[in-house]
Amino acid sequence: MNFLLELLISALIVLGGIFALVGSIGLVKLPDLLTRLHAPTKATTLGVGGALVASMLFFFGIEGTLSIHEVLISVFLFLTAPITAHFIAKAHLHEHVELREDLPPTGREQGWSTFDGLPEAEHKDHV
Repeated sequence: MNFLLELLISALIVLGGIFALVGSIGLVKLPDLLTRLHAPTKATTLGVGGALVASMLFFFGIEGTLSIHEVLISVFLFLTAPITAHFIAKAHLHEHVELREDLPPTGREQGWSTFDGLPEAEHKDHV
């Protein structure tokens, strides 16, 4: 049992390291900001998540203690990474207005950017 647990922990650490490496390479190699956002928010988050799960398994399975630190770090990481990427993408779209033309339609009057004002008809109803 101990060997299998150590093997699982080692596999999670290696898998987490591979995801972190791929995310870091993607951050450097991808051409623009909007595509570069995917690398740290997806792959690197999974990489750190793998290391955190390995740490949780180590402390619970081998040391016999339950560590809440890794759970709190995981919750914080999985909540803040997508929100931060969303804010960075919105700020980038505000800065580079020409990129908005290439985006698919939203299905509503407003565009992708949060600072797009209401259409004139709706604006008069709200005032």
